Amino acid sequence: MTIVFVYERMVRIMLLLLFIIFFFGIFGKLIGFAFRASWSIIKVVFTLVFLPLILVGLVFRGLVIIALPVLLVVGLCSLLDRA
Repeated sequence: MTIVFVYERMVRIMLLLLFIIFFFGIFGKLIGFAFRASWSIIKVVFTLVFLPLILVGLVFRGLVIIALPVLLVVGLCSLLDRA
């Protein structure tokens, strides 16, 4: 194994761990927000089912580089919308 290969693997693992931490933190807040804001059932289903599935699918396909910014944008929107 070369040092570059080990470094790239460590970066991927760190990004994956960062994604998992943000994922549970953001969608935990969105569950409460979805019911508090009294959205329609379609928006609640999209927020709680489809968006997390899409993000997890991106991660399993190896697209953490795309999934992490999307997750951060959703988290930022949920933080700003809470105020």
